[in-house]
Amino acid sequence: MVVVAILAAGRGTRMKSGLPKVLHSLGGRSLLERVIESVEPLSPSRQIAIIGYQSEEVKAAMHSISNLEFVEQTVQLGTGHAIQQLLPYLQDYTGDLLVLNGDLPLIRSETLQQMLQTHAQNQNAATILTSHLPDPTGYGRVFCNDINIVQQMVEHKDCSAAQRQNHRINAGVYCFRWQNLAQVLPYLQANNAQKEYYLTDAVTQVGQVMAVDVQDYQEILGINDRLQLAIAYEILQRRVKEKWMLAGVTLIDPTSITIDETVELQPDVIIEPQTHLRGNTVIQTGSHIGPGSLIENSQLAENVTVQYSVVTDSTVKAGSRIGPYAHLRGQVQVGAGCRVGNFVELKNTQLGDRTNAAHLSYLGDSVVGNQVNIGAGTITANYDGVKKHRTKIGDRTKTGANSVLVAPVTLGDDVYVAAGSTITENVPDDALAIARSRQVVKLGWRRKTNANETIDRHK
Repeated sequence: MVVVAILAAGRGTRMKSGLPKVLHSLGGRSLLERVIESVEPLSPSRQIAIIGYQSEEVKAAMHSISNLEFVEQTVQLGTGHAIQQLLPYLQDYTGDLLVLNGDLPLIRSETLQQMLQTHAQNQNAATILTSHLPDPTGYGRVFCNDINIVQQMVEHKDCSAAQRQNHRINAGVYCFRWQNLAQVLPYLQANNAQKEYYLTDAVTQVGQVMAVDVQDYQEILGINDRLQLAIAYEILQRRVKEKWMLAGVTLIDPTSITIDETVELQPDVIIEPQTHLRGNTVIQTGSHIGPGSLIENSQLAENVTVQYSVVTDSTVKAGSRIGPYAHLRGQVQVGAGCRVGNFVELKNTQLGDRTNAAHLSYLGDSVVGNQVNIGAGTITANYDGVKKHRTKIGDRTKTGANSVLVAPVTLGDDVYVAAGSTITENVPDDALAIARSRQVVKLGWRRKTNANETIDRHK
């Protein structure tokens, strides 16, 4: 049985932001969310976030995590002081306590599981996660004997020059036998340069402590500033892209592509350069996305192509072609075998199968049937200045170039709209709608002049 405590009370001054550090986003999820996700496979009996700076904002951001508890550290006096706040909440608890920092977003669940197994198998009073960093500057050092029993832990700022030559660092992840730790916590001292209560001081007082080295030191890289946030994003992206390439996805120029972890891709998808896949996006086999495209929270079926376009919160069925320079947003549904072409914008619109909108059109709040052809420059005028209105277009209907459909309006099946028409009334099935002024041609229109008269053609 294990309780998880996540240290999330600090402001993170080096981020130079009014936003709490743990709420900064990394690949579409906050640092704190990522730490919580890493411990979920451990099935903890309780998850507790120790919060302080802008605590209400942190609570609001985590409101969807139903099993997360909050404990406030109103004054931040160090990691030991943070864990002291748990004493009233774990009075009768007899299991283990896993402690993590809320700015450790790259930690893997498998690493934590290995740590817990080592803790149990060796009946340790405490087990800590460590790693050998190429550059350990800023990290507390851990000194062990030859069987990884911890003998001393020293914060970087308190290390001597000789101690700083040790590259084994404290990752800030601990597993304690809670009853041992609870006896020590009230007696921690702030005898250090920072005048803070360090949890590392408790580690050496609880009994046998063992270090577990994480093989990939990048897992335990903390986030203290924007530079480290960017480095973490590069690491995260490398993990994600390697996963999909090994699963049969082609990434052309992976360094220019970004993919959120929440994205799902099928084999034989091709992603071109400068393409970005965000949120809960699913792209099925045979689809070809990019170059220069953004797909966010959208579902693309088999053999869909998207070029130089933006697709958000939308669905595209099999065999449809999007772009170049198209924009789909606001719950668009594109049927199978459609074409949404150059400089076409769809908003909250449903297209039936084999419907084309090839050029320079805007369809908003519309329902369009099957095998419809939307002529170049067709616009659904859906907004009257106060409310949005719907346009309905039946099967096999064709709109001429530069048509305006003023909603609310319905066009039946097999309707033809003459080019340049402004349609304000419903049109029945199998009809031709013409709504434009009759052309007038006046002969001899050029102005007559006499020999003494000049015309200023710039007026």
